[in-house]
Amino acid sequence: MRILFLGDVVGRTGRDVVTSGLPGLVSDWALDLVVVNGENAAGGFGITEAIYADIRAAGADAVTLGNHAFDQREALVFIERTDALVRPCNYPAGTPGRGAALVDTRNGGRALVVNVMGRTFMDPLDDPFAALDRALDGVELGRVADAIVVDFHAETTSEKQAFGHYCDGRVSLVVGTHTHVPTADYRILSGGTAYMTDAGMCGSYDGVIGMDKEEPLRRFTRKIGAGRFEPAAGPAALCGVAVETDPATGLARHVAAVRLGGGLSEARPSFWEG
Repeated sequence: MRILFLGDVVGRTGRDVVTSGLPGLVSDWALDLVVVNGENAAGGFGITEAIYADIRAAGADAVTLGNHAFDQREALVFIERTDALVRPCNYPAGTPGRGAALVDTRNGGRALVVNVMGRTFMDPLDDPFAALDRALDGVELGRVADAIVVDFHAETTSEKQAFGHYCDGRVSLVVGTHTHVPTADYRILSGGTAYMTDAGMCGSYDGVIGMDKEEPLRRFTRKIGAGRFEPAAGPAALCGVAVETDPATGLARHVAAVRLGGGLSEARPSFWEG
């Protein structure tokens, strides 16, 4: 199975690069499954129903969230009538929505998409490790699900790496989101799970983690905010990770970084090119 995961979509520039670029990638790379983190898609804070629909129409089979999941209050309502918008599974019981979704893939298979949020320097949600175990209960990779993708929305590299090893051999891909900067440690772990500490973001890197640079600079240098954060304008990059899985086991055979546009050094999956 050919899987593309795209990191946090930040504001209009991020939405535009996804809606314009993703359809071509789905076709050119013959993608079977696309997962996009959309928790910063609405002005950098949360997601709306219209934006969710646009990302799905561009080719996303599932959209994951994170700590800004419900910044747009309408998300509390429309998440209940969507089948592929996934918020962290370790939110408290009774939180609207779902923490995992079993979706159909373009090659006729089924994939489980799980969203989990870390706790280090984040909101103290339920234990992410135990929540992951509950999400995977009864969904065996290679039998019930042809692929399992886990978006671990977390702050620290140590918690992300520990979580990757905890999942190793049980899922196809564990990829970190939230910090918006793509890491260079994409690899296949010893048990066959593809891993990357952070997928990066879909948005403008001529800013501070996707936001216009002036307000963050004021806050860092003067310790006094003068306004609200606004997404950065300018050319946007599309960042993520590409994985090809073994059809027999659902574990990873290949993994590569994806970085396209926005002034970053380009990276494409060579195993799908040419």
